[in-house]
Amino acid sequence: MPQARTAGSPMVPGQFLLLAFAWGASFLFIKIGLEGLSPAQVVLGRMVTGAAALLVIVAVTRQRLPRDPVVWGHLAVVAVLLCVAPFLLFAWAELRLSSGLASIYNATTPLMTMLVALVALPGERPDRVKLAGLLVGFAGVSVVLAPWRGSAGGSGTAQAACLLATFCYGLAFVYLRRFVSPRGLPALAVAAVQVGLGAVIMLLAAPFVATSPVHLSWPVVLAVSALGVAGTGLAYVWNTNVVASWGATSASTVTYLTPVVGVALGIAVLGEAVTWSEPAGALIVFVGIAISQGRVPALGARAGPGTRRRR
Repeated sequence: MPQARTAGSPMVPGQFLLLAFAWGASFLFIKIGLEGLSPAQVVLGRMVTGAAALLVIVAVTRQRLPRDPVVWGHLAVVAVLLCVAPFLLFAWAELRLSSGLASIYNATTPLMTMLVALVALPGERPDRVKLAGLLVGFAGVSVVLAPWRGSAGGSGTAQAACLLATFCYGLAFVYLRRFVSPRGLPALAVAAVQVGLGAVIMLLAAPFVATSPVHLSWPVVLAVSALGVAGTGLAYVWNTNVVASWGATSASTVTYLTPVVGVALGIAVLGEAVTWSEPAGALIVFVGIAISQGRVPALGARAGPGTRRRR
C-alpha cells in the first residue's frame, strides 16, 4: 500500500527537519535581503524564484495544473492572503524588528487560523478547551509584546504588522478549506498556481512598489534565492509529503520548531539580542496551541464526550 510505504520512509523525518529549518531560516534570509533591497523587492525575488522552483517540480513530476477558471480565481485570493500580503508585512516589519522576534510572531499562525475558523466555519463551534487555548496563546503574545517595556525591542507598529500577517495566514487557510480543499486538487499543483499567481501580482505591482535603488551583493542574492527556492518552493513539497505520511496534526508540530530555528539563527548569524519576554512569551504561545489542538490529555478529558466528538 503506497501510503504505508511513504509513512515508513526514512526521508520523511529528514524532510520535516528541512521544513522547520527552511521556514525558520526565512526570517534570517529576509533580514539579509533587506541589506540591499526594499521589502517589496525582497518579496518580488522570493515569489519569482519560488514560482520557478515549483513549476520545475511540476514539470519533472508531470503534474497537471487545474484548468477551471473558478479555481484560478480562488487561488488568486489565496495568493494575496497566503503569500503577497503577509510576505510584504513581514519584510516591512523586519526593517524595524529582529528576525528572531518576527519568527516568534509567525508562531501565532495556528491561533489566528483557529480564531478565523471559529467565526467563518459554522461547523467548528468553539468549546471550552479551544477557547482556553486561544486565551493562553494570546496571553503569550502579550508577554512577547512586553507592554511594560514599550515595544519589546522593536516598533509597536512593526509588531502589529507581524500579527496582521499571521491573521492573513489564518484567513487564507480558512479560505482554502472552504473553497479549494473540497475540490480534491493535488497539493503541489495548487501550490504552483498559488505561488505563480503571487509572482505575477508582484511583477505587475513592481513598477509602482519596487522602484528603490538596488544594491546587490552575494549574500543578498543567495539569501533571496534561498528564501524563494527553499522557503517558498521546496517547503511546500516537503510539507505535503510530511502531511501525507504523518497526518496534519503531527505535521503541524513544525510550528514549534520554526521560531526556535529563527531565534537561534538570528543570534548566531546576526548577533541579535533576545530579551527574557520573547522566549517566555513564545513558550506560552506554544502551550496555548497545544491546548487548542487537544495535545493536553487532561484538559481534553475534562471537555467531555460531546466536545471530543466535535473535534
